[in-house]
Amino acid sequence: MTRTIHVGDIPVGGGAPVSIQSMTNTPTHNVEATLVQIRELAAAGCDIIRVAVPDMAAAQAIGALKAGSPVPLVADIHFDYRLALEAAEQGIDKIRINPGNIGAPDRVEAVARVCKERGIPIRVGVNGGSLEKELLDKYSGPAPEAMVESALGHIRLLEKHGFEDICVSLKASSVPSTMRAYRLMAERYNYPLHLGVTEAGTREMGELKAAAGIGGLLALGIGDTLRVSLTADPVEEVYAARRILKAVGLRREGPELISCPTCGRTQINLIPIAKRVEELLKNVDKPVTVAVMGCIVNGPGEARHADVGIAGGKGEGVLFRHGEIVARVPEDELVPRLMRLIEKL
Repeated sequence: MTRTIHVGDIPVGGGAPVSIQSMTNTPTHNVEATLVQIRELAAAGCDIIRVAVPDMAAAQAIGALKAGSPVPLVADIHFDYRLALEAAEQGIDKIRINPGNIGAPDRVEAVARVCKERGIPIRVGVNGGSLEKELLDKYSGPAPEAMVESALGHIRLLEKHGFEDICVSLKASSVPSTMRAYRLMAERYNYPLHLGVTEAGTREMGELKAAAGIGGLLALGIGDTLRVSLTADPVEEVYAARRILKAVGLRREGPELISCPTCGRTQINLIPIAKRVEELLKNVDKPVTVAVMGCIVNGPGEARHADVGIAGGKGEGVLFRHGEIVARVPEDELVPRLMRLIEKL
């Protein structure tokens, strides 16, 4: 099990629930616009939100952002250690910075000292596309082993100054490379891991890559917090993260729809029925599992674990609960009867 850090009041690692992160894309110094997006992300289910801190104006806006934010904030900083010091002064909850990129040892020490004094964790964020040249030469490219070695180099700089309140990410655009890097890190060290597949693409393909990489790691018991990186509205990242956590069984919020693929036994118009049920379930907040199955032959049996469900026949279907048939109904009444049964649960 990984050790625990705290990002504001959110525990990360140590068996705590896997938290969802995203990042604003507004100019951080525009406090009003950034707060609007922060609140949208929080309303969508985001637990921790990162803001870009490219300059001092952005760093100095953090105090106002913190005052209006309903969730903890992370400062994303590159190269300039003074931005990290100002972010800490402004009350940031966490800093994302690579110690090896901010200059002389005394600068690393200054950041480590102020973060330790204020209880601010640091994420060491390694990206396969921006590894140190010597590591690229050593491993003939951005290999997972190179990513892990880069992370360890940054970690040692912090540990040298007695700082261990650390989270680590090892992101690549390649799903296999990303998974290999995280698995190597998890085998050797117990720092909490921030999962992600970077530069994953637009919403459809990006979510597929995130589901394969992030979901695969979570299914193996690896990962403590995550961000789904999409070229899309950041709110879509949060929705995608929630779907991934739900798919691997780490969150149970709202209804879950299970439905079978069509086959030669299907005698009802299954696809539009499943889509209609899916749409209606958006208005249901009960943690209920709902099955939509194509045939009576094996539908109730295969979906026995569902709380309720329907299975089609020829011109009719059955309504069932925990695998037990409770009624036979005409096809056009299947969905309304199903929804009424859900209301009674």
